[in-house]
This record gives sequence, C-alpha cells and structure tokens, in this order.
Amino acid sequence: MNPKFEKLGFRPADILLPREGTDMTKWAVVACDQFTSQPEYWQAVEDTVGDAPSALRLILPEAGLSAPDVEERIAAVNAAMGDYLKSGLFRTLEDSLLYIERVQSDGKVRHGLVGMVDLEQYDFTPGSGALIRATEGTVLSRIPPRVKVRKDAPIELPHVMLLIDDPNKTVIEPLTRASGEMEKLYSFDLQQGGGHITGWRLTAAQVDGTADALEALCSPEEQAWKYGVKNAAPLLFAVGDGNHSLATAKQCYEDLKKVTPESEWAALPARYALVEVVNNHDDALQFEPIHRVVFGVKPEEVLEAFKAYYPGAYEGQGEGHVIAYTHAGGRGYLTVPKPRVQLAVGTLQAFLDSYVRDHGGEVDYIHGGEVTDRLGSQPDSIGFKLPAMGKQQLFKTVMADGVLPRKTFSMGHAEDKRYYVEARAIR
Repeated sequence: MNPKFEKLGFRPADILLPREGTDMTKWAVVACDQFTSQPEYWQAVEDTVGDAPSALRLILPEAGLSAPDVEERIAAVNAAMGDYLKSGLFRTLEDSLLYIERVQSDGKVRHGLVGMVDLEQYDFTPGSGALIRATEGTVLSRIPPRVKVRKDAPIELPHVMLLIDDPNKTVIEPLTRASGEMEKLYSFDLQQGGGHITGWRLTAAQVDGTADALEALCSPEEQAWKYGVKNAAPLLFAVGDGNHSLATAKQCYEDLKKVTPESEWAALPARYALVEVVNNHDDALQFEPIHRVVFGVKPEEVLEAFKAYYPGAYEGQGEGHVIAYTHAGGRGYLTVPKPRVQLAVGTLQAFLDSYVRDHGGEVDYIHGGEVTDRLGSQPDSIGFKLPAMGKQQLFKTVMADGVLPRKTFSMGHAEDKRYYVEARAIR
C-alpha cells in the first residue's frame, strides 16, 4: 500500500462482494435511514427480495429501531451475517479501491470511490481540526441504539458518503476516463427506482495516483486558495451522508480501545469504516433540503407558538427566513425577519426542539416536498418545507463555523441515496 495513505485517513480495504450468480438487484437495498415514515416502501423491498440473498437481511431499517422486538431483530441481522459468511456467499477483493458510477433517478451519473477511513482521523466534535469531519450536529442520543446494531456485527455495509472539495477534479474524474483499464465487478439496476450502478476495481497504478491526488488536496497552498486561511488544519473529507452511522462506528471503536492494548489498536478491523467518496463538484450531485413533519400536535397551536418564539415573525412571504408549511387545514408560509442564524433550517430546528421538549410531539425528517405535504396533511400533523442550501458553501462553512444544524441538507432524493452493495469484515 502506498505509504501516503497513512497520512490521509483513507486507504484501500479488503472488500466483500457477493459471488457471481447472485441477483444483485435483490441484493442491494437503499440506506437504512431512508423512508422512515413510509413503511410501504420497506414492504415493497421485502416483497421484491423474497428468499433471495439480500443486504436487507443484514441491516435494520431505522423505522424499526424503536420497535418492541428490536433486540430480536438485531440478533437476526447478526445471525444472517454469520450465515452468509459461512455459506461462502462473499468473495474478497483484497487491498482494493473501487470506482463507482451511479445513474440517478434523474438520469445523471454520480461518480464515487469506495475505500475505508481511519476512525482515528475522524472527529464529529464541532470545531474539530480532524482530516475527516462531520458537517452537521451529531445527536448523541441517536448513537447508542445504533451501537447495539453494530457492536456484535461481524461485517459492515456502508451507506456513508464523504465529500472532497476538488474543484479542479483531480481525484475521481481521472478514473472516469480510465475505467476501461479496470476490472468491471458489477453492473445492474437498483430496485425501487434507484437507477443503475456499475463498479470497477482500480489498478495498482490508479491506487497510487489516487493517493498522490488526495495528498495534494491537503497542501497549505490548496487550503489557502480555497478557503482564504493559512496554517489551518486541513479538511480533506466532510461527511455528506451517514453522519450518525460513522459516529456509531467511531463509538464502537473507542469502546473496543478500552479493552485492547494500545499496541494492538492499528490491527483492529473496527478501527476502519468502509465509505464512498464523492467530489462535492460532481455535476450530478445536488443538495436537497431535508424537510420536517411534526406528528401528534395541533397545527394551529404549533403555528402560534412559532410566532411567539420569534417575535416579529408573521404569516406570508417576505424578507428573512421563509418556511412553507402544510397541514390538514391548509398551506402557507412563515417569515422570520432579521433571523439570528445563517440558515432557515437553523431557525426552524431551534423552534421545533423547544416546542417538542415543552409540548410533546414527534419530528421526522423527510426527503421530498410532495411526501412532506402528504404526511403533514394527516390529522394532528404539520409539515414544514425548507429551501435548499448551496453546496458550494459547505466546506467554507465547516472550516469557518464548525458544523451545520443537523439534517440541513440531503445529497439528492431518497431514491438516489447510497445502496448497500459492498461489505467489509469488522471483527
């Protein structure tokens, strides 16, 4: 392995893929944190998969994290992992990086690079100077339930997507032009409207070239040119999707360190986490807003409380932060003039945190305006729709201000999220 990877927090991995003959359309399923308020989606996945080998048996959709039988579900996931390993379902691609082309639901092609990150070089603490940083606030209470899923699992399947700020397109885009030199590993349609995905294995020369290109992104000159700062700790990877999944992997590793001699930490498989890296400047990558639906509340009371929380806020559209809402009684807009924070999502989230704490209700985070309107129109519910954040501001904001409010943005529609395809042994 190129020694430069040691400094980059990212490196090739021993990647597990289902052997030839596996129905990959049934194998691959979307990230577990999608469609949490749409059980019909997961039922459609269940119906499609049937008895075929599938990543569906190796994950716990987050809609089931609070189920009364969650412990039994976790045990079933771990048992399925063990069964798949013993049956020889997987082949191992040793010390590999994979190049991915994902045809999205809009027909655009997103390009990615699959490898593993060193969790020693990742920190989700706001204001961290780590090479790999969170982009949004990490809700610590969301980590323990996910730790239960991961801590005894023999393998991981990643839906984490990291972003690099590479406006000159030096890391991933050269691989696009050279995919003909690689070994093609798979190419298949993704179920439930997920588009199409193709994966290749990089050659040894391409792996070395990737290390060189990533190292160049960390240079002081590059940081000064992009962010106007000198002598600042370089930010190489920003978490785009799967923030809490990566934080969970970090927590599991930190727990394992407590019972492992320090001399053995580097050899722990749990020290690393499989991810996909995407260029923030990929033409197919679009930032979509993540909307909110509040269940178990009286919509009119919520609206009045919002205006009381922000004196000067009013119904209608105007100057300031404008937030659309939908409930069974109608639709409208709330405007907060002279907001105290930069983004409308921060204005809304501060209010919702306060309201739910004092009055009850449950907030869910929704991809897609139509779904938000439909769910918000149910009895005792209200949906809030937010404007999108420009992706060009992401790295500059994280460098300057630390993390964004949680659930600020989504990289594309729910159907375009990462599907579970590759796996890696973590025990």
